[in-house]
Amino acid sequence: MEIKINHLQHIGLPVTDLKVSEAFYKKLGFMNATSSEFDHNGKKGKMMMMQLKAIVMELYQLPEADLEEIRSRKDGHIDHFTFDVSDIDQTYSAVQEASFHILEEQPVFLPFWENGCKYFNILGPDGERLEFNQIL
Repeated sequence: MEIKINHLQHIGLPVTDLKVSEAFYKKLGFMNATSSEFDHNGKKGKMMMMQLKAIVMELYQLPEADLEEIRSRKDGHIDHFTFDVSDIDQTYSAVQEASFHILEEQPVFLPFWENGCKYFNILGPDGERLEFNQIL
């Protein structure tokens, strides 16, 4: 079964202050395409998709209690690369069949974008995370 990737969908970037990061990326011409909360260790984190033409940056801020995880990073690590796919379930099956190291037991729904999205991640040879995502 063929793994069908459409294009690079977005780059995920952990931030320590979402408002400061939003202002920074707005100066570069990005606009807030969508924002939402998400659960992280039983607490609420915040995310924002900033878009400039075909470039999308996912800025996310962990709950206050977990921010040290981001603050301890010295160079603002990019968290993951995301590939846009048209059929998340078919892609999951193809990636599973190809014996990649998948991090989720099944595609995960998030309330991002108008109708949500589904995603899953695999690990690359150096521990990098590659996300496959379908906007619903």
